[in-house]
Amino acid sequence: MAAEISFSIETARGSRTLSVAYERRGTGEPLLLHGIGHHWQAWEPVMDILATERDVVAVDLPGFGTSAALPDGVPYDLTTVTAALGALCGALGIERPHVAGNSLGGLLALELGREKLVRSVTALSPAGFWTEAERRYAFITLRAMRAGARSLPLPMIERLSRSAAGRMALVSTIYARPGRRSPEAAVAETCALRGATGFHQTLAAGGAVLFTDDVRDVPVTIAWGSRDRLLLRRQGVRAKHVIPGARLVRLPGCGHVPMSDDPALVARVLLDGSR
Repeated sequence: MAAEISFSIETARGSRTLSVAYERRGTGEPLLLHGIGHHWQAWEPVMDILATERDVVAVDLPGFGTSAALPDGVPYDLTTVTAALGALCGALGIERPHVAGNSLGGLLALELGREKLVRSVTALSPAGFWTEAERRYAFITLRAMRAGARSLPLPMIERLSRSAAGRMALVSTIYARPGRRSPEAAVAETCALRGATGFHQTLAAGGAVLFTDDVRDVPVTIAWGSRDRLLLRRQGVRAKHVIPGARLVRLPGCGHVPMSDDPALVARVLLDGSR
C-alpha cells in the first residue's frame, strides 16, 4: 500500500500544499523513480531487484495514479513539476538522489539533472527529443489510449484482462510483451489512465517541449527499447547528440515501458547508471 506525503510548493500564487503518493522499499543510496503518466506500479517488476541495493522511492506524479492534482491555477509545465519533485525530495529527507524516469518521467529526470538536483540520471525513452510530426503522433496515440480506456466499462476491462489477446488490446501500445502483464496489472493501469486528472493539462503543457540543453557534471544514461512504438528509438540518437556525454543503451525486445518487458535488463541498467 503506497504512502502519502504532503508538502509545500512555491507557485505564482504563493505557497500551496501538494500531496503525493509513493512506494518506498530497500536500503542504500536513494534512487527516486517517477511515474510515467499512469502510476508508480509500472516500476513494480524491478522494485524488489533494485531494493537489494538501493532505497527505492517510486512516485505517482501530481495528477496521476493516486496523487492529488496540482492546486487550481498551477500549471503542469516542466518547471513547476520539476520544482515539485525537488520539494518532494526535501520532504522525504532525500538529498540529491539518483533518479530514473520513463517517458514523461525520463524528461523530468533529465531536467532534475540539468538543475543539479540529483547525483545521476537514467532516462528510459524520455519525452522531448521528438520532431513535431513525432510529437503529434505520440500525443494522438496517447489521447486514443485515454479515450479507449474511458469508453470501456470496468467489467469489460476485467474480461479483456483475463486473456493474452485481451491484454494485448489493452496495453500493447506501450509494452512489447503485453502478455507478461498480469490481469490485475492490466486492469489497474487502464483504470489509472482513465482516471488521470492531470492528463490533458500535461499534454497541453508538453506541446512546446523540446529538450535542447546538455546535462553537465551529472552522469546520464539514456536507454531506449528496440520495439518502442510510441517514442521511436531514433529519438535516442537525437538525445545522444543533445547530451554527448550520456551513455546510450539499447533495450532489445523492449517497448515504451520496458520494466515489464525485461525486468532484469532494466534493473541492471538502472543500477549501473546510479553507481
